[in-house]
Amino acid sequence: MITRSSVRGALAGAGFALCTVSLLPPPAAAATRDDPLPPPRPASVNKALLHRPGTHVRLRPGAPRLPREVSALSWLVADAATGEVLAARDAHRRLPPASTMKTLFALTALPRLSPAALHTVTATELSGVGEGSSVVGVTPGGTYRIADLWRGVFLSSGNDAVHVLAELNGGWKVTAAQMQAKARALGALDTRVVSPDGYDAPGQVSSAYDLAVFGRSGLADPQFAQYAATVDTRFPGGTRRDGSPTWTFGIRNTNRLLTGADGVKKYPGIIGLKNGYTSHAGHTLIAAAHRGSRRLLVTVMNPQKGGGHAVYEEARSLLDWGFSAAGRVHPVGSLTPPAGLRDAPTAPVPAAQAAALEESGSGSAYSWLAALVGAACLTAGVIMWTRGGRRRRPR
Repeated sequence: MITRSSVRGALAGAGFALCTVSLLPPPAAAATRDDPLPPPRPASVNKALLHRPGTHVRLRPGAPRLPREVSALSWLVADAATGEVLAARDAHRRLPPASTMKTLFALTALPRLSPAALHTVTATELSGVGEGSSVVGVTPGGTYRIADLWRGVFLSSGNDAVHVLAELNGGWKVTAAQMQAKARALGALDTRVVSPDGYDAPGQVSSAYDLAVFGRSGLADPQFAQYAATVDTRFPGGTRRDGSPTWTFGIRNTNRLLTGADGVKKYPGIIGLKNGYTSHAGHTLIAAAHRGSRRLLVTVMNPQKGGGHAVYEEARSLLDWGFSAAGRVHPVGSLTPPAGLRDAPTAPVPAAQAAALEESGSGSAYSWLAALVGAACLTAGVIMWTRGGRRRRPR
């Protein structure tokens, strides 16, 4: 026989079970074999140290000294897998980033745009390209695959390609706002986005720390990593309506550590990433390389000596030091974002990237599940309290 008291008991038991489930920690995301990097894990370090000015390194006995020839205003060396910062100078100093800002643009817009989609470019989409900008050669009326436009961004640092992709992503100002939100979600709090292509704009800044965060996040996305590692390719010069090219021309990555061009030796084990230059920012670079199972990431902002190639040679010195010092220094910081700043991505992402984001806490369906279950628990509790509080009339 079913009674009101038995119903209340069942509701109470179900509510208790649901509330208990909602309080359990989410299971760890499963690692996939397609991930280019192991799932990042937080480093146990004092993050406040990197906010202090000057050079920071904690050498163990027998560790090599930092290279003396590095003249950059700001730089950082980190383990790309763990996020541990091995050494840094003025890591949070806010400086103009030049085209290294395109890494944040790619992190924001890549998941939202299908690489196989076609788009016919209009003159309006190219009207905002700044004077003197680097371009890949996108022409009004041409029909391009989205993947070709991304190659123009990564290899030629094409501001024309960025403008077209930003319009497809919702517009220039919308994309800048999305980039700002993405930077905050990653824990990159020094960055202020004004121009998504990295073109000099009043107030646009980033830092060696933030650029390292962007680079590390990019390496966790196979699509981003593939574009960043491409040395050269063919770009459509003329196109048909179906997007097939009538003729093509060659483009080559402007990252000389990757290509070994213009007298700069290719770095052994180089993975790629992004370089930049403007007259206001000077030369900037995010570079990553591997030796065996270890992957390191360096950022260099505005070397003060040595000319245009100094950014590559200083990055080379820092990578060499990092591989020699790995395992023989205590970390001085971490690229892992604070827990309160992690939030879910706003668009579908590749499975490998999604797994990496969940493992690092940067977006999980469990927060939404907990909210829904919590609401259910509250509703059940109110019903039970209301029904239990009514006095039965005597029979």
